[in-house]
Amino acid sequence: MMKTTTALVTLAALAVAGCQREATLPGQRYDVRAPLEASLSGAPDTTGLTANRAAPIALPPQRAGSWTHRGGNAQHLAGNGALSPTPTEVWSVRFGDGNSKRQRIAAAPVVAGNQVFAMDADTRVASVSTSGQLQWTTQLRPSGERSQISGGGLAFGDGRLFATTGYGELVALDPSTGAVLWRQDLGAAAIGAPTVEGGTVYAVARDGTAWAVDAGTGRVDWTVLGTSEIGGMLGTGSPAVAGGEVILPFATGEVVAVLRQSGSRSWTTAVAGQRRGRTYALISDITGDPVVDGQRVYVGNQGGQTVAVERGTGERIWAAKEGAYGPVAVGGNSVFLVSDEAHLVRLDAATGQTIWSVPMPYYQAKKIRKRAAIVAHYGPVIAGGRVIVASADGLLRMFDPTNGNLVGTVELDGGAAAQPAVAGGAVYVVSTDGRIHAFR
Repeated sequence: MMKTTTALVTLAALAVAGCQREATLPGQRYDVRAPLEASLSGAPDTTGLTANRAAPIALPPQRAGSWTHRGGNAQHLAGNGALSPTPTEVWSVRFGDGNSKRQRIAAAPVVAGNQVFAMDADTRVASVSTSGQLQWTTQLRPSGERSQISGGGLAFGDGRLFATTGYGELVALDPSTGAVLWRQDLGAAAIGAPTVEGGTVYAVARDGTAWAVDAGTGRVDWTVLGTSEIGGMLGTGSPAVAGGEVILPFATGEVVAVLRQSGSRSWTTAVAGQRRGRTYALISDITGDPVVDGQRVYVGNQGGQTVAVERGTGERIWAAKEGAYGPVAVGGNSVFLVSDEAHLVRLDAATGQTIWSVPMPYYQAKKIRKRAAIVAHYGPVIAGGRVIVASADGLLRMFDPTNGNLVGTVELDGGAAAQPAVAGGAVYVVSTDGRIHAFR
């Protein structure tokens, strides 16, 4: 009886306490991720807010050349591609396997002459003519290998097509027939694309090694040992070549410049910033390929930081608190990127300050409790005087570079699976179902 009475009294006390109103503390409220200096100064909390503004821009003239690397060329500096004001889809061709639960398309298409090259989710490389005819396919999975591994990328140079694979190989192909000319074992998976310039192919493997390989023979010229990293992303950044140096991105967030002839190190820097409060920011992989523009290099990670450094020394010029899920697009004294929070962002190239930031679809599900998968966005590229993003939700979006306004959309059946390519007055996009789409 005593135990029952004590329990009833305790429950009654808890009920009364639960009905009491909590004391409201005076003062300004701040988000837990707000900068400390904001709370000390008493300024309003503006965490996550950007004051967008329109700013005039003078983009470079439109060009209709080839697109030989992810990002356009060996410097990943594509410029302003030629494109009509109202592009429409002119053809689509199935070339291989699309995304599945275990496999993903990681390679961006490349374009040389009248050929578009792509790699599917099962390491099958294909050539499609710029008029929409499938020309050949070649399976790069090593002989006797049963497992299916995604990853790798493509580059074109010196009259040959080069591919890295998740099986840890660098492969040279005859672009006319798809025949394998040589294979070089890299010792570990090569998740990012290769880069070719001046008779040499450069690649970075997941174990933290970088390779320079003779484009004609497949013979190893030199290797650079970095730091390995277990975690990483598919479709990571690839080396950039400018002048006498190669700029190498590693999964640890390190960026290393080495001499092309010997592999000797010139400088090392790190893209180490993270977006606070985001678990994915713990992965330090470089996803924004080094982009060389004159004496500056722009490079970003997927965790929440993009930086500009001096090309000659690696000294930091500025850092922006925005990740980059692909090579930034540079033009008109501005840097455009797709951020880790699915914003299309324009930065001032001189200072790194945000000019405008435009949100794009982020979570696939609208209800908060069901939010898990996000919408992937690929790009941006500059074409026809607009900033273009290819998205997995089935749209090709076009934005005004001056103010970030959405000025047009084109349906993309299947949704984008990789960075788009712009060449010959067309945009080429690989979709998640294993097709190449052409828009003119």
